[in-house]
Amino acid sequence: MRLALFQPDIPQNLGAAIRLSACLGIFLDVIEPCAFPLSDRALRRAALDYTDKAGIVRHAAWERFLEAPERGEGRLVLFTTLAALPYTEFRFQAGDTLLFGRESAGVPEEVHAAAQARLVIPLQPGLRSLNIVTAAAMALGEALRQTDAFPKSADPRDREAEARSSQSGGPGFLTARDPASDR
Repeated sequence: MRLALFQPDIPQNLGAAIRLSACLGIFLDVIEPCAFPLSDRALRRAALDYTDKAGIVRHAAWERFLEAPERGEGRLVLFTTLAALPYTEFRFQAGDTLLFGRESAGVPEEVHAAAQARLVIPLQPGLRSLNIVTAAAMALGEALRQTDAFPKSADPRDREAEARSSQSGGPGFLTARDPASDR
């Protein structure tokens, strides 16, 4: 399971998505360009102390994201207010990438066309949308529940031991970058 953000507009939302992906143990794909300068320093500032615990992959453009080796696994599942199928009626698979568009404009038609599924989070009539990370958390919660892929450590003592291990240089995630994203 992966989370992908298409050209995010708001750095604080990217920071929250990094924290979400770190806590749930999934990779986060950031499809650039972002609407804000995205540097390693900006990533660290947005994600606070979660950057080194998150698996972040930056892609310089939509095309580079589609060409990435990890795209060979699973389906591309787009969350959009233009969809008709509620996410709770969809059967998620372990290799799915859950894609969310720009906060201000969603995604262009070419992104819609590339998705194998388009899902909606039903809202009260007259309301436009949820915060993107709130929507991502809801979607990931359902997808991880269906695929039995939530992190297994429910005992607080296990989480404390894992935290001590990661603070002492134990296992963690790395930040990867599409070399073209530096241009």
